Amino acid sequence: MTSTGRGGTTTAAPPPGPGQLAGLPRVPLRHYGRWVSAAVVIVLVALLVRAFAQGGIEWSVVGRYLTASAILHGLQNTIIITLCSMALAIVLGVLVAVMRMSANPVTRTVAFGYIWLFRGIPVLLQLLIWYNLALVFPTVGFGPFEARMIDVMTPFMAALLGLGINMSAYTAELVRAGILSVDKGQIEAAQAISLTPNQIRRRIVLPQAMRVILPPLGNEFISTLKMSSLAAVITYGEMLETAEFIYYSNNRVIELLIVAAIWYLAVVSVLSVIQHFVERRFGRGFQSTPTRKARSIGRRLKGAPEQ
Repeated sequence: MTSTGRGGTTTAAPPPGPGQLAGLPRVPLRHYGRWVSAAVVIVLVALLVRAFAQGGIEWSVVGRYLTASAILHGLQNTIIITLCSMALAIVLGVLVAVMRMSANPVTRTVAFGYIWLFRGIPVLLQLLIWYNLALVFPTVGFGPFEARMIDVMTPFMAALLGLGINMSAYTAELVRAGILSVDKGQIEAAQAISLTPNQIRRRIVLPQAMRVILPPLGNEFISTLKMSSLAAVITYGEMLETAEFIYYSNNRVIELLIVAAIWYLAVVSVLSVIQHFVERRFGRGFQSTPTRKARSIGRRLKGAPEQ
């Protein structure tokens, strides 16, 4: 479309906007299915909440034991065993990942066998094996130092080895995948400017590998927290074992299980928030959407006068 201005000049008219084509009014799209599905979900959630609220659950008991000293002590033990197990898993996982990528065939085979073995055995079975290791080795010692295995392999030590070694097999594969995700051209470019191997690992490989490693590693951390409840079978005093001990005496089974579930959800929620900020920190240079600072700079540039 064109229009004639002053002096006989011809200019193009702006194209019609949405909803103005052929003089048709703009009609919003109706999402009836979306509203129906949302109403069904809300009704189902309301019925579920009503069923639990009007059921045989004594919510006053839940509130009373939610901050009980025994439950909080069990929660503390759960957090401690989770942190220690993940620390052990990260150390062993990095070591096994380096061995897995070694040029030495013996080292590479041993690392592959380690991952195959501890990923293939269920965690509960590993806990039971470590806890009953005294049946195979009654004593353990180095040189003149000797002790009974039953004194060394306490419930805490068995839980630490069972959870930590199992997670280390998965962590090794995560670390290896993160290292392999770094483009070899960047390593060659770093070698071309005479960076040492240590500088290449610290400044080139590690920052980029962490972007790939952190999301699944955070999920493994949360999984370790939840799997720590399996340590109840070897009498480690974590939160679920403490809740079981209490409801054996007062017969409030569901109430104590709800208390444990609430605390697990609370800790997992906190860890999820921490994981989100850590991932955003290491993924700053790879974000698909502009950050707040980038948008602010873009707005300033748009308003800047042309030079």
